[in-house]
Amino acid sequence: MSKSLFLLFTLLCTLPASAQLGESLRERIANLRQSTTTPGAEELSYGTDPLQKLDYWKPTTPGSPLVIFVHGGGWKRGDKRGAVGAKGAHFLEQGYAFASVNYRLVPTNTVEEQAQDVANAIAYLIKNAEKLSFDSKRVALMGHSAGAHLVALVGTDLSYLKQAEVDTKSLRGIIPLDGAAYDVPRQIAEGGNFMHDTYLEAFGSDPERQKKLSPTAQAAAPNAPAFLILHVQREDGTAQSIALGEALRKAETPAEVKGFPGQGLKGHMEINRDLGKPDYPATPVVDAWLKKVFAQ
Repeated sequence: MSKSLFLLFTLLCTLPASAQLGESLRERIANLRQSTTTPGAEELSYGTDPLQKLDYWKPTTPGSPLVIFVHGGGWKRGDKRGAVGAKGAHFLEQGYAFASVNYRLVPTNTVEEQAQDVANAIAYLIKNAEKLSFDSKRVALMGHSAGAHLVALVGTDLSYLKQAEVDTKSLRGIIPLDGAAYDVPRQIAEGGNFMHDTYLEAFGSDPERQKKLSPTAQAAAPNAPAFLILHVQREDGTAQSIALGEALRKAETPAEVKGFPGQGLKGHMEINRDLGKPDYPATPVVDAWLKKVFAQ
């Protein structure tokens, strides 16, 4: 990340939750993003907005499966370049294609539009699978934090994939990493003050909208074919992950819930940064699960 982009990104992160970004700032950030490159990746546009872009790494073997990653950032910040960590290189080494997706941000856009962006990015990749050298029938979707919520939502409320004209048979599984808003009303009520305003900014105060945006509440069949829900030792993230897994299994959707070491914000960041490193405990778990779902 360039120094100018880092300074602007820092300014963005320090804005109060209610602040509206001026178009000049949004355009400046978009222009700086466009002027930087991710080593080994090709930047592709799946929509017309400057944030509707993704980075794509071709597999070494044509026809390999694809892992798509969705960044976090409280639904109002974050970027596809800064959130990949060890995952991109690792999944390429495993023989997969890899993509990291940006989406439009709150408050300029809604969480509903963010979920549709994720689905539209999947659709774009699948429609271009032959050119991009991956197997359009073997795709896994992973996200961290707010991105974990978005991938879980897309995997439970299939209206987003339907709108994007994605065949759910192409999507072999969903891997949410340490999310804590799978049940939005519960999280707002029990999650304490640290993220309270962020949740209200993203999900509003209407209970029906909060429920509609809660993967746990949307877990009745049909869903994506399988889920691997990972969490560290945060009280709310653990409880939310367990509850989502239970709701999915009640709907007869295969769902595994796995906990890993890590406390608080440090652990929350580690699972995203270190997943893919050979010595990180979640790495072999994810590898084994992907091999299983891609073989089905």
